[in-house]
Amino acid sequence: MRKKIKTTEAIFPMPVLMIASYNEDGTIDVMNAAWGTMLERDHVILNLTESHKTVKNIKARKAFTVSIADSKHVVEADYFGVVSGNNTPNKFENTNLTAEKSELVDAPIIREFPICMECKFIEYQDGEYGCGVVGKVVNVTADESVMKGDNVDISLVDAIAFDPYTHGYYKIGERVGNAFQDGLELKK
Repeated sequence: MRKKIKTTEAIFPMPVLMIASYNEDGTIDVMNAAWGTMLERDHVILNLTESHKTVKNIKARKAFTVSIADSKHVVEADYFGVVSGNNTPNKFENTNLTAEKSELVDAPIIREFPICMECKFIEYQDGEYGCGVVGKVVNVTADESVMKGDNVDISLVDAIAFDPYTHGYYKIGERVGNAFQDGLELKK
């Protein structure tokens, strides 16, 4: 038997993405965004409203980075979601995280997060069902600690996902199947 529940944010897991940009004065702004995904192979889309300081920065600098949050930094990741850059412009400084400037876009790379996509701002969609920020991924880097050879090993990333049902964070990592392969056994 199925039961009705009181949530409309019912897709699980939701990614925990760290969106980083520079403020007007060159300081670093980072926000936690669960509503984001790949739009195409080399484009991301982030459902962010224009009231976010990060969106203002992205529009001004024409660039941003998207990092995958990991379980080692869940406190910092959550902090970036509960504290607004509009009210606390130095919020990055309140963490022990470090950053370096991307060589390709005008945005910071947070060193502690294991995977980072460097993005050029393409457009902001603000229609009735507009999704916010669209960016082109121009480079992806991964910390060597999460690599096996030339590939990212997701079990080493310890990525976290947001659970909209209980507002919890969960660690992702155990491989349970092979995409585009396991289902072939049902093909007739």
